[in-house]
Amino acid sequence: MKWITKDVDIYLQSKEYVDTAIIPLIPVSWTDNMKSTVAMGEFISILANEVDRQFKGRILLIPSFTYLISESEDSRISRLCGWEDDLKQKDFKHVIYLTSDSEWKNNESQLNGTLIWMPTLPLEYVEEKYKQTMIHDQMKQLISIFMNIWQK
Repeated sequence: MKWITKDVDIYLQSKEYVDTAIIPLIPVSWTDNMKSTVAMGEFISILANEVDRQFKGRILLIPSFTYLISESEDSRISRLCGWEDDLKQKDFKHVIYLTSDSEWKNNESQLNGTLIWMPTLPLEYVEEKYKQTMIHDQMKQLISIFMNIWQK
């Protein structure tokens, strides 16, 4: 369920069945790498929406956690852990982060939730029918990962 009023109404009625929060991690940068940073965020947003579509009724897709690439790692980790703590207090058993920013892998041990890193696929110049195939292939991997998380 997405962070929209219609889906939140459904969540409020059935929150005992929704045990997983998904948080896309979206970097922001104004440097020469701006385009690749935007591509990371765009790709993860597409994947997050597809995860929501696949697992509607089991997950709540939280608004993206955005951070400046120039922000210190300590600051972004502290802010993200605050989100995680709040979600855990609201009875979310699983907090899953989706990112294409490999820097998060260096700090994964500081997070209590599960970090899923997916390399950015270059979707900018891909025809729509091929985009769908590429996303579908990525979703096969994600479905398996989610099932493993839920079986723990």
